[in-house]
Amino acid sequence: MRHLAARVARVIRIDEAWLAVEPLDMRAGFDTALARVITVFGAAHPHHAYLFANRRANRLKVLVHDGIGIWLAARRLNEGQFVWPHAGSEPKQHALTQEQLAGLVVGLPWQRIGPNGVIRVV
Repeated sequence: MRHLAARVARVIRIDEAWLAVEPLDMRAGFDTALARVITVFGAAHPHHAYLFANRRANRLKVLVHDGIGIWLAARRLNEGQFVWPHAGSEPKQHALTQEQLAGLVVGLPWQRIGPNGVIRVV
């Protein structure tokens, strides 16, 4: 099973990742999630991942357009919450680096990963 997961991970190439601030109903399927991507981001671009959370930010849905079709994945934290901007905050979307995406999906404070986490003053 581990080998299958590794092969699937190589199939889904993600060049850019985008986080939507407004919550998504986690009952949303492919069509509803894709419609939200188009509403929030203007289009679903190939090899882009679009992330949504529910109101409590303990569940996450990721829609990825792989250039041929759409992948929709869900993740739930058993404890705690994903670090998510507050609904109604500006901007309505955030671009994430690969490192920020990796941190976000495991529940880390993604805003502190990368250049924003650099300490400049003592």
